[in-house]
Amino acid sequence: MFKDKNNTLRTILTQVKPYKRRFIFTGVLIVTLASIVWVRPALIKHAVDVEIANGDYEGMLMVFAAIIGVLLFEAFLKYHVTYLANWVAQSVSLDLRSKLFKHIVSFRLKFFDKTPVGKLVTRLVSDIDGIANVFSNGLLNAIGDLLTLFVVLTAMLIIDPKLTLIIILPIPVLLVATRVFQKHIKKSFSDVRDQVSKMNEFVQEHVTGMHIVQAFSREGVEAKAFEKLNASHQNANISSIKAFSIFFPVVEMLSATSVALLLWLGIGGVVRGEVTLGMILQFILYVFMLYRPIRQLADRFNVLQMGIVNADRVFGLLEIDERISDEGHRNDLVFEGKIEFRDVWFAYNEENWVLKGVSFIVEPGETVAFVGATGAGKSTVINLLSRFYDYQKGKILIDGVDIREISLSHLRENVGVVQQEVFLMSDTLRANVTLHDDDVTDKMIWEAAERVGADEFIKKYDDELDLHVRERGAMLSVGQRQLIAFMRAYVASPSILILDEATSSIDSESEHLIQRATSSITEGRTSLIVAHRLSTIRDADRIFVIDSGALIESGTHEELLAEEGVYHSSFFL
Repeated sequence: MFKDKNNTLRTILTQVKPYKRRFIFTGVLIVTLASIVWVRPALIKHAVDVEIANGDYEGMLMVFAAIIGVLLFEAFLKYHVTYLANWVAQSVSLDLRSKLFKHIVSFRLKFFDKTPVGKLVTRLVSDIDGIANVFSNGLLNAIGDLLTLFVVLTAMLIIDPKLTLIIILPIPVLLVATRVFQKHIKKSFSDVRDQVSKMNEFVQEHVTGMHIVQAFSREGVEAKAFEKLNASHQNANISSIKAFSIFFPVVEMLSATSVALLLWLGIGGVVRGEVTLGMILQFILYVFMLYRPIRQLADRFNVLQMGIVNADRVFGLLEIDERISDEGHRNDLVFEGKIEFRDVWFAYNEENWVLKGVSFIVEPGETVAFVGATGAGKSTVINLLSRFYDYQKGKILIDGVDIREISLSHLRENVGVVQQEVFLMSDTLRANVTLHDDDVTDKMIWEAAERVGADEFIKKYDDELDLHVRERGAMLSVGQRQLIAFMRAYVASPSILILDEATSSIDSESEHLIQRATSSITEGRTSLIVAHRLSTIRDADRIFVIDSGALIESGTHEELLAEEGVYHSSFFL
């Protein structure tokens, strides 16, 4: 994690490297804009003291034309500064968000087991927006405000040093107030960000698990929990609002004090002939120009501080190395489908072993079923084969090659998985089958639908493959979602197929369709099936019985019955 603010800011600035020309050009425009702020007040002074005083109507028109010209030039500069600064900010946001998402999707599943989804959403959305604000409304603008202060003060000192020093007497008080405000608002904004992250986590988890909330009639309890969290979010925001509500009136009061001092001294000077009326108007404009950037600087520095806080979180996540080691160099392996586990040991946490010395061989084209009590280690076996988790001891080989020597992408392209809980994206049925693989044609999708028996229900919808299944496949039944998962695996055409409790959530009416799909999709390829239903496993070539992380029995359905062991006496019958 980046703890040094300077290091973090330097790291933020490295993100702008691909766009440095536009970034630098934006800086040049800001410097130009700040360098000409003295011009308009000077022209107004000249108009009052010369043209208006002498009744020079034509000269006055020329000065006003010059003022309009300066205003148009400033507007031109401000437009391009705003556009370019935000263009750079959004480009950095695009790159950083893509980089972070690509980094996150490479993580092993263990990371997601322990990390709330809402926290990752906050990092990908809100926190990166905070970093983008550094470029759109932070760094360059702060430099522009500081330069504006310098230019205005210099102009005032050149015109009348004594009057300037008296006018700026309230500014030290303003600087102290700004510093106090800055410290308070930093903490408030940090609290707001924390509360936003917590709310994202809460909402994401509870909306996703709404069926549990409603099934146990916990709507009222969870609503109260959300109200408490929402109140904390409100309090954090009110704290920041309170700081603004105090700070801005203080700024206005101090600026009014400077104007009052100017008028008190200036009117006397006008009477004595030491100061002109045009100079008074010029200095009044300079006072407002002086206080505006000071007030804005507080916002700019808050943006920078929050950008640094957000960057610490984002870059901290980028520093996390939770990826499964992908040092495999074999991309040319033609999978025949032989699988071998040699004395494999695995633990999710330290040495709390889930698998204990598991060894077996699955021949190419063979269908094997894994059975056992909940928590016995069945799903763990297949998760290791796809390298969703890495084992600690032993070896897993495919066609005699250690799976760690096979590149991760090549391995997963050849090992297809149909899981118990089918996850469908909020997209079309076609997209959920192809997963946006352009090589998969509609003809291939319909072939898959016919093979697994899904074509009938798809054709009942007017949109057919263009049917939008909505979030998590809400348009479809459990059995239909499972058939879509079979289609997804079929079009991927893997050499090895894994069915992880693929029939456990379906009703009896859908079971025959799933059985047909299972027979079709497992034909001609090595298949590993984790199941509880006897109808799913009895036709397997072999059945492995897992108990407490160990392989205790294996054989065909008839052989295991004849042994009268654990399989014979278990609930599988």
